[in-house]
Parts: sequence; structure tokens; C-alpha cells
Amino acid sequence: MKEYSIPMAVFDLLPVVFFIAGTMTIAGDMKQKMTLPSRILFVGGSWIVGAAGLLKALYKLAYSTGLGDPAWMSRQFFYNQAFGFLLAGVGLTLAVTRLDSRAGGSTGGGSDSGGSGSDSDGVGSGSSGSGKLYSIVPIPVMALVGIMVAGLAALDASLCFLAAKLKKRSALVLFIVSFFLCLGMGYLSSKNFEKASMNWIAEGVNAVGQLAFLAGCEILHEAGLDKL
Repeated sequence: MKEYSIPMAVFDLLPVVFFIAGTMTIAGDMKQKMTLPSRILFVGGSWIVGAAGLLKALYKLAYSTGLGDPAWMSRQFFYNQAFGFLLAGVGLTLAVTRLDSRAGGSTGGGSDSGGSGSDSDGVGSGSSGSGKLYSIVPIPVMALVGIMVAGLAALDASLCFLAAKLKKRSALVLFIVSFFLCLGMGYLSSKNFEKASMNWIAEGVNAVGQLAFLAGCEILHEAGLDKL
């Protein structure tokens, strides 16, 4: 029997809120600097991650209140989180690469944009459960892990690049911390998540990681990301 509770389900919503607030802050600041494809990838991928976390939290709420055991709400999490991170990471990487090439072109081409050397601009939520949940489609678990790590790395690396351009070391450190905490949460997700203690540990790690992500995004926003 799974040891889920109502407080656990509610707490599981916090990382979702932190991640969506952070990515939408970046999306707002980058609105005029992203191409349509990169914006669709970044915003769409971010919302897929958020929706995956929301459904996972609602699953815990339904289970803990005795409303039922809609297993699909739990099983979808790892798949949607992995591909959502990948889409968001690719979208932001495309935007950052484009801005970096434009900045390089302007400095070498005698343009009068005397800008301040900077460029453009996550889990999601909760724990994913044991390996037996990853059985919706025949995709190897390690392949999904690789997809998620690649997307998350691309997302945080792009944000670290922006933090370096804006000379905001605090934001850069926060994004690095967030990345490794997300990896830690992924490791914990491979453990026995029918135990309440493991759920609380993973949720705590994830919440701190996404809070660090949000704080880093807010620092970039305050530093004038929208004016790059």
C-alpha cells in the first residue's frame, strides 16, 4: 500500500509552481528575442513538465483521499517530464545560440548596438515512482533518463550562459545547484516510493531545487534580461 497523504500531495505542487513561475519569467523577458519555433519549444516543453507534475500531485491527492487509484496519472509523469525537459532545453538553447551569433555579428560588423554583452534566455515536480510505472510504451527507462538529463542540462546550461553574460554569479550558482538537486531527485525516484519517508525526502529535494531555479530566473529578470 502506498503511504501517500493529503499534505504530501499539496506539498508536491510547490515544485510545479516554482518551475512554471521561473520558466514563464524567462519566456516573458525573451518574448521579443525568440523565434516562433524556439518559443513554442521552450514554452510548450515547460508546460508539459508542469502538467506532468500537476497530474502526479493530483494522483497522490486522489489516492490519499480514497477517490481512487488512477494509475495513468502516475505513469505519465516520467515520460512527459523527460520529453518536456528536452523540448524546453532545445528551445532555450536555440534562442541563446541565435542571440549569441547576433551579438558576435554586431560587434564585428560595426553596428551601433553598444549593448552590455549578454544573451537570452525546471523537476518539474514531485517523484516519479518505481520502475514498474514506466510501462506505458516500450521505451527503455535509461533512454528516458538520458532524454531528461539532456534536456535539463541544455536548459540549465543556457541559463548559466545568460547569468555569465549578465555577470550574475549568484544566478549561475543557483542554476548549477538546481541541476544537481534535480539529478538527486531522479536518483531518489528509483527507490521505493511506496514509503512515505522516501516521498518526503524526494519532494523536499525537488522543492529546494526548483526554488533555486526560480530564484535564479528572478535574478536574471531583475538584472535586465528583457533589455538584452
